[in-house]
Amino acid sequence: QVQLVESGGGSVQAGGSLRLSCAASGRTFRNYAMGWFRQVPGKEREFVAAINWSGSSSYYADSVKGRFTISRDNAKNTVYLQMNSLKPEDTAVYYCAAPKSPTTGASSAIYEYNYWGQGTQVTVSS
Repeated sequence: QVQLVESGGGSVQAGGSLRLSCAASGRTFRNYAMGWFRQVPGKEREFVAAINWSGSSSYYADSVKGRFTISRDNAKNTVYLQMNSLKPEDTAVYYCAAPKSPTTGASSAIYEYNYWGQGTQVTVSS
């Protein structure tokens, strides 16, 4: 069974930085793309960033492009989200996600992702 465990959330002032981590287990991590999504209460979960299996390709939501960086360490079965220049509107619960199929690339489509972590809260104050 695939398990995803996020860590690294917290509270920070606007302009600050946080790095989220997601540790994966239960299958061969390096064969699969990974993604990050976020959700605010009362709103739909939205795409943040995704990375392909090797780390050679990544894709970002326009709202975070140039501020967030997704990366992965296949030796550690971990994907990261480095968040810089944080804004109050980045406040959300952030979820790590993994697709069912190894053929899925760095996708923004939520329906491609079958496995989800429990989420980690990020709060950015002005």
